[in-house]
Formats: sequence, C-alpha cells, structure tokens
Amino acid sequence: MSLEHFTQMEKVSLRDKVSRALRAAIIAGEMEPGVVYSAPTLGARFGVSATPVREAMLDLARENLISIVPNKGFRVTEVAEKDLDDITRIRLLLEPPIVREVTPLIPAADLPRLRELAAKIVEGAERGDLVEYTAADQIFHLALLGYADNPRLTGLVADLRDHTRLFGLASLAKKGELVGVAREHFTIVDLIESGDQDAVEAFLRNHISQARGRWAKPED
Repeated sequence: MSLEHFTQMEKVSLRDKVSRALRAAIIAGEMEPGVVYSAPTLGARFGVSATPVREAMLDLARENLISIVPNKGFRVTEVAEKDLDDITRIRLLLEPPIVREVTPLIPAADLPRLRELAAKIVEGAERGDLVEYTAADQIFHLALLGYADNPRLTGLVADLRDHTRLFGLASLAKKGELVGVAREHFTIVDLIESGDQDAVEAFLRNHISQARGRWAKPED
C-alpha cells in the first residue's frame, strides 16, 4: 500500500490522504473485518508516522467504517450481505439515471481529464494495486456525478461506496481480468462523448451491477 498515487491529486492534509487510502484498502478488502490493526503498523506500511493514522482512524470511526479497540488499534466494521445488496440497489437507482441526465452537460473540453482519471484506474489494475484502483475508481465516478451540481447526491453516493466491500477484486487481479474491467471506464467516457444517453445509462447500470455480482465475494 502506498500514498504515492495521491501526490497528483488536489492538495489535502496528510490526515486526509491517509483517510482516503484507508477507505480504499477497506473497500478493496485488503483490510479485513475482525483483524486488529495498530496505528504504528499501518504508519510503517504507509510510510508515515502513527499520528496521521490515528487521526484518520478517528474520522473513519465517526463514519462507522471501523471500531476503536482501546490501547490496540481498530477493527474494520463488517458489512452484511444484505447491506451490500441494498447498497447496490440504491446506487443503481441513483447513478445511471443521473449520469444519463448530465451527459449533455459535460463539456468536450473535460473529456481528456475524464480519460486521465480512467487511465489511473487502469494503471492501478495493471500494477495489481487494489488500493490505487479503488481510490481512482471512486474519484472517477464521483467526478461524473459532480456535473449534477448536487453535493448531497455526491455525498450520499460517496458514503454508499465507502461501505461497499469488493472482496473479489484480488481474485480478478490474480486472473488478469481486472484490467479489462478497468478499461470499461474508457468506454463510459466514449459513450458520454457520443452523446448516446440510453447507452451511457445501460452500460453504467451493468458496470455497477458487476460490483455486487462478480466482485463482492472472492472465489471459493
């Protein structure tokens, strides 16, 4: 795990950078429920001191992503299967129709930047860096929703994504299939550029459904 991929993002505090990386690691399933993680150990893993890790842990605890274990560290909050199903249903109700709606509003001048964001997702997949992949994926999808100019919507979807678990990502990466999934983000941008709102909505609906159907559980 590394914070290197955050250096090209907007300037934020080290605490925020660590929080983002921890969220991505939790979503990707690299940090497992039931395991106690200490701030010094994670600090060494991230290449930072324990202080910003402890600060980030407090942020995540307030969001119910982790629970504090006094004098030891924290545990990742377990998410039930039904919760994952419910999260996916809500995302499907919100994201595809909103992206359909904003497709005509996305300026052609913004498409190169969206492709850059898609490329970061592919780069994470190619390296097998699930934390980078997950963080870049979140930035891409929230960027699309940002065109709706509705911060409440974006915040809601961000929270839903934070409570998602993609335990199957590691399996896809090992089988060499994650890069193909990552490249779907280029297709989303291409469809937006084409202006075909029906196609954008349909493709995004399928893309999100995979997060539950194919990614949520590792293979037995």
